[in-house]
Amino acid sequence: MKKSINWLIFSFLLVITLVLSSCGPAAEEELATEEEQEVAHPGRIAFVSNRNGNDEIYVMDADGSNPQRLTDNSVEESAPSWSPDGSRIAFVSDRDGNLEIYVMDANGSNQQRLTNNPAEDLAPSWSPDGSRIAFESDRDEIAKIYVMDADGSNQQRLLADNLTADGGPSWSPDGSRIAFWSIRDWRWDLYVMDADGSNQQRLTNNPDPESDPSWSPDGSRIAFWTMHSIHNFDIYVIDADGSNQQHLTDNTAVDWNPSWSPDGSRIAFTSERDGNSEIYVMDADGSDQQRLTDTPSFGNSSPSWSPDGSRIAFNSGRDGKFNYEIYVMDADGSNQQRLTDNPDIDWQPAWSPSAQHAGGIAYAGNLGIMGNVERSPVDPTNSEDRTRRRAIIATTSTVIGAVFEVLG
Repeated sequence: MKKSINWLIFSFLLVITLVLSSCGPAAEEELATEEEQEVAHPGRIAFVSNRNGNDEIYVMDADGSNPQRLTDNSVEESAPSWSPDGSRIAFVSDRDGNLEIYVMDANGSNQQRLTNNPAEDLAPSWSPDGSRIAFESDRDEIAKIYVMDADGSNQQRLLADNLTADGGPSWSPDGSRIAFWSIRDWRWDLYVMDADGSNQQRLTNNPDPESDPSWSPDGSRIAFWTMHSIHNFDIYVIDADGSNQQHLTDNTAVDWNPSWSPDGSRIAFTSERDGNSEIYVMDADGSDQQRLTDTPSFGNSSPSWSPDGSRIAFNSGRDGKFNYEIYVMDADGSNQQRLTDNPDIDWQPAWSPSAQHAGGIAYAGNLGIMGNVERSPVDPTNSEDRTRRRAIIATTSTVIGAVFEVLG
């Protein structure tokens, strides 16, 4: 009976967290052509917009100019993730009736479906060498981590021996290991494994759920957030071998979404400590915490570092209810500039990598608890929220089902 109660409590927290993550937060565009963009443009930003009625993937220059629509379907497409060399973009689409992972060239051409099954596949994460993609799928009736070659072949489920949920795959910078969250022993903790699924090691062992593992650029540390309650998340960092866990933020509000600067010296994050969602930055040891944005509106979220570390792109709702736009600012918070300007929602900014920082990609948009989490305004009439809800259902349906089975 004790296990049943613990499982019920955990499942409740999981559902609350997923719901919280989904309700918290220019010139005329044209389809890109091969002549306009035969190769990647370092410094470009991919993003998602529903300006044409449904979520589509766009790209623009780092100053907001030259916006181009890469996908053009009557369905939802999201979670753009650049390949390390900037030549391709992986993304999630339900154009075939359920969430699948696709890939396209950086100019939007050569769109190919990589996964094909009746379940939900999402949260694509490129290996640093660009040869493989890790992702999450509930094809086995519960969230699991898979890996496939970049062309979609050789799909393999990792952690086949674990019968509960695994997710949030995050590649180490050298591509040899994958950090992830897992539900085991009635706890939701962080683990690390070799890229083939072997040599699993538990990194944390705490009573509170932990998620969003993010490797430091040198691969020596992993940042993550812990949910102490539905109104209190904190950011921690731990050595890659599980030692030296440090509590970086410590207040009664929500601090989450840690994002390392390319040189590993600083961490940008989202915080609600001042009553609304704002972007903060701190040194890698948690010192010198500074607020970069200050807009008492729908707030700011999802900080994404430029490859050279000089700028940060982010979402902002400062321009009106249910009208998120993409902004960019200098790394010290100065020179804040709006890059997109339309009455609908633009979100999930993802910088293209540069030749000098191949593999050091900051990206956002993994849906729900699966991977990076971001807050955005809830509007039941817009297509963005419908897509997020599908991801939430895909992640939690089996957990809730298990609760009923245990209690039944």
